[in-house]
Amino acid sequence: MNKTDSNQCILQGIGVSPGVVIGRAFLLDRAKLKPVMEKISSEQVQAEIERYLHAIATARQELLDGHEKLVETSAENNGNQKHLYLFDVHLMMMDDKMLTDDTVKLIREKKISAEWALNLNVEKIKKIFNRMDDPYMRERQTDITHVAERILRQLMKSDYDSIEKISKNVILIAHDLSPADTMQLNLNKVKAFVTDLGGRTSHTAIIARSMEIPAVVGLERATEMINGGNQLIVDAIDGRIIVSPTAEQIRTYKEKAEKHLFFQQQLIQNRDLAPLTKDGYTIELAANIESPEEAESSVSHGAGAIGLYRTEFIYLNRTDLPSEEEHYLTYKRALQNASGQEITIRTLDLGYDKLSSHAFHEDTINPAMGLRGIRLCFKQKEIFRQQLRGILRASHHGKVRILFPMISGVRDSRQAIGILTEVKEELRHQGIPFDENIPVGVMIEVPSAAIIADLLAPEVDYFSVGTNDLIQYTLAVDRVNEHVSCFYEPLHPSILRLLQSTIEAAHGNGIPVCVCGEMAGEPLYTLVLMGLGLDQLSMNPLSVPYIKKIIRSSTYKEAREIVAKCLTFKVATEVEEYVAEQMHQRFPDDLLMNLQNN
Repeated sequence: MNKTDSNQCILQGIGVSPGVVIGRAFLLDRAKLKPVMEKISSEQVQAEIERYLHAIATARQELLDGHEKLVETSAENNGNQKHLYLFDVHLMMMDDKMLTDDTVKLIREKKISAEWALNLNVEKIKKIFNRMDDPYMRERQTDITHVAERILRQLMKSDYDSIEKISKNVILIAHDLSPADTMQLNLNKVKAFVTDLGGRTSHTAIIARSMEIPAVVGLERATEMINGGNQLIVDAIDGRIIVSPTAEQIRTYKEKAEKHLFFQQQLIQNRDLAPLTKDGYTIELAANIESPEEAESSVSHGAGAIGLYRTEFIYLNRTDLPSEEEHYLTYKRALQNASGQEITIRTLDLGYDKLSSHAFHEDTINPAMGLRGIRLCFKQKEIFRQQLRGILRASHHGKVRILFPMISGVRDSRQAIGILTEVKEELRHQGIPFDENIPVGVMIEVPSAAIIADLLAPEVDYFSVGTNDLIQYTLAVDRVNEHVSCFYEPLHPSILRLLQSTIEAAHGNGIPVCVCGEMAGEPLYTLVLMGLGLDQLSMNPLSVPYIKKIIRSSTYKEAREIVAKCLTFKVATEVEEYVAEQMHQRFPDDLLMNLQNN
């Protein structure tokens, strides 16, 4: 926070859905719930457990009512039916034994109140999610928080301001908004929203982007620093909030809003154009998704395929394991929503520590290096086979590729393909149709796989490079650890060389290469990745129009020249400075800044 005078302050947060809005603040008054430690007697235990279970039932019904209402009013709520599955996710969380049984166990064993038991349990669950490498999966802890808050409000009989009470054009200020809250926003009344909590990959942020409502989250103290009725400037491009702006600031930001609108219109015009450089080079742009409903977003934002379908969420926040039929129906629905686009389905990429609800959970000191990804699938073959059967059956209904994660060498790829071959034979024997020629690829995210890419390439149909883990493992950096995160350098010379050799090995064996990590959707890296010779970049669907604009405004020749220069530097900072200089010479700041918030 920066104070500029006695009446004005500037707050800095995270812009998660771009736009510039000027308007009056509406403060959603929802008291922060702060349960305290309270002991109970042995005689009170059973009644306390019943009180907790009743609170869950009431919160569950509240969620069901919200779901029903949103279905009825979806037309005026920006057609948010594609996000209704999030209600189901939250309902499953309420039924999960980690949230119910474990809380009941704490009440019984520690003789504490339901509020405090739930609080302790939720903190434990959040720690599990915090240990996840994938920032998207890590952000799922916010869903746990939202579900727990619903239950806590029932237990504590806390007043709850309704979204429905908003009656005029305002900028909504709240401590937090759940996905359900966000879906119920009336865009005729709410021009933007600002929250204390939240992150770029939260479900609330994802919904805000799909609704195209400007949003800034993670401000920490917005509800303390902003009063209802304050005039605000919300710059959701830079993540900045100006409270009580001057006339000059209002004039400046009106110009920025007009410029942003013009830029967005340009992107829409480019949406259906090919990702073709000015000298005729094509690099396919694909989308990363995590649910069947998000497949529609790939089509609507101009992606040519779905380059990564994360299947982990099918396994999380439930008391049982997904059946073959559930896998099949889920992937079939994604294919239907993708309107003929090819979908690359990555098999289970979690570890024991992430599947705490299931019987095969065991602790591991370093989950990133433990039993995860394909290693877990080898140990739990029946779980793996059920997923493979579901994927293969779905392949009868559209174009599907299978992607195996956490492959460290040829032995891993052969073992995975061997199990797939067995499953195919089972389906043939049962007369169940599937794509006999379904392409099979491996993730290049373990350094050993990148180093022997020339040995792996003849074994598979394509490579998909997971830059997030490849960088983390190669540089020995836990990017979640604030003490070493500064060493997480995507343009480190070692990373560039690994990418270069991997691509050369793949192309030498006639197979394509995709990058599906965060680098793919970062504009500063677009020309570097293109110059290295990648065939496909897979990213957040909302990033596709921005990256497409960069590609269509550039030549393959200049991208190759930039890469050649990058490979001459000895330290990452030199590469970063050079690339930033080249990109800023070629593109306006607005383009780069807009994309960094998507």
